[in-house]
Order: sequence, then structure tokens, then C-alpha cells
Amino acid sequence: MPYLPTVVLVAIGLLLLVVLLVRTAKVLRGFKQTASMVATNTQDRVGLVRARSAALRVAFAQRRRKPENQ
Repeated sequence: MPYLPTVVLVAIGLLLLVVLLVRTAKVLRGFKQTASMVATNTQDRVGLVRARSAALRVAFAQRRRKPENQ
């Protein structure tokens, strides 16, 4: 029975590998969720900045235009 310690060590190694893979998968899921939230927030803010700059362009164009009555 000299192979029994080897089998026990292999079983323990596989168990540790499975535990580490499960924990890594949980961390990666959390990271993916956080990255998605950050991307959404950034896109929202970029949209607001674009809308504000468009509004400023319209306001400047209206100020430069001469009144049509005069």
C-alpha cells in the first residue's frame, strides 16, 4: 500500500484546486459587475457632457446671429 499517500495527496491537491477555482470565479464575477457599472456611469457622463457642449454651441450660434427685424 505505498500508493495510498500519493492518492491522498493528489485528492487533497485536486480539492484545493477546485476551491481556488471557485473563489477566483466569484472574484471575477464581482470584478465584471463592477467594471460594467463603471462603464455605464462613464457613458452616462460622456453623454451629459456632449449634450451640454451641443447646447453651448446652439446658444453661441444664436448670440452671433443678427436679429432678423433690424
